[in-house]
Amino acid sequence: MPENTRQTFAGALLLIAGGAIGAGLGILYAPKSGKRTRREVVRYGRKLRNETEKKAHQATESVSDFVDDLGEQTGHLVKRGGEVTDDLRKELLRSMDSAQKSLDEQRKKLKRL
Repeated sequence: MPENTRQTFAGALLLIAGGAIGAGLGILYAPKSGKRTRREVVRYGRKLRNETEKKAHQATESVSDFVDDLGEQTGHLVKRGGEVTDDLRKELLRSMDSAQKSLDEQRKKLKRL
């Protein structure tokens, strides 16, 4: 077995042994019984799950409200864009009418000359 592999294997064994020793000492010196600790862990897990679900629900509502608001704003912008387009079209037609009248007047003047 190469030296690097041996060192890696030894490191892994030491890590596992240290974890086992730490767990054993934790159980020996634990201030609560295992049953009570498990109940608290389960209770904490439920509490965490409920809070997470609540936050996810709030985030979903928040995103939904944002999308609704964005849709409304987009609708208003489209409507306003249509109004501006109509106004510009009317103004362009008035300008073209005015230009046509001016051209007609200039033609009449040229014909007189």
